[in-house]
Amino acid sequence: MVPRVVFGRGSFDQLEEILTPKRESTKSPFVFLLDDVFKGSSLEHRIPLSGSDRIIYINSLIEPKTSQVDAIRDQIKNSSEVLPSGIIGIGGGTVMDLSKAVALMLTNPGSSENYQGWDLVKHRAVFHVGVPTISGTGAEVSRTTVLTGPEKKLGINSDFTTFDQVVLDPDLTVGVPLDQWFYTGMDCYIHCVESLTGTYLNAFSQSYGEKAQELCDEVFLGNSLSDEVMRDKLMMASWHGGMSIAYSQVGVAHAMSYGLSYLLGTRHGVGNCIVFNQLEEFYPEGVRQFRKMVDKHGVEIPTAVCANLSEDDFNTIINVSMGMVPLWENALGKDWKDIITPQKLRGMYEKM
Repeated sequence: MVPRVVFGRGSFDQLEEILTPKRESTKSPFVFLLDDVFKGSSLEHRIPLSGSDRIIYINSLIEPKTSQVDAIRDQIKNSSEVLPSGIIGIGGGTVMDLSKAVALMLTNPGSSENYQGWDLVKHRAVFHVGVPTISGTGAEVSRTTVLTGPEKKLGINSDFTTFDQVVLDPDLTVGVPLDQWFYTGMDCYIHCVESLTGTYLNAFSQSYGEKAQELCDEVFLGNSLSDEVMRDKLMMASWHGGMSIAYSQVGVAHAMSYGLSYLLGTRHGVGNCIVFNQLEEFYPEGVRQFRKMVDKHGVEIPTAVCANLSEDDFNTIINVSMGMVPLWENALGKDWKDIITPQKLRGMYEKM
């Protein structure tokens, strides 16, 4: 679990107070990974830079890659004689995942692609802080950092991955475009559905998942919430949803969404919505509620994204998806391969 959390409107301004005791020396900078949408913004000017601290801008329109992690790690190492005092990620799920991965790779040898899997990391990361500016991914709380590598899309799942500190300031989510707000929020909602219906479910993950789903229902189907309260509740839903899957697992939608992302570069939240919209067979009640949310907010879910795939494309997307073994086991049990064959999976993708 994340050991330290600050929540509240305006809490971003506590960042300097949080970081100062963690500075190793005047030669050891803090490195801020900042979503480049904030370049030149008032938020950027509020970042408490000191001494040799620096900002690295991140294009969050591109799903995070192992090659990108390695390049940022090398850039940081080549610019300083010592390890940084910490990595601070400010942005959405992409920035959260990159920040966690870079912090890990500063203390572990080789390429980040070698650590895609479960509990392969041997050394503790440098101090790292997550400051989410959009709610829903749960990346601020999870023990994974999902990356696209040369052969697969898979997380670095480790107890060392989790942030040392998270700052949850709902004010930072002001101004998020409707579609992005919805797709990212649905990532949280789908986390809840997959966790609460999975075979890995336990009382701990259930308590978090139920609360997150309750909050999602209030945000996306309620009628009387102010914008401020809605931002508060969705940030809490993201946190609780992330906690739920940290102690259980996601399921069919995420397993198939990873295939879309690997082959087509589909953004994670969008991919989850594309897939989940076709999963009545597995999550009938969850899909019904999801479609009510889509209708209420007037968001258009992309269709026909797999219409022009070649035979090789289908083989690739199927192989990536079927490689997500824990996700399928959570959704369908140990005998999931009796249900999800390559032919079955292809038919499901063809509906998308």
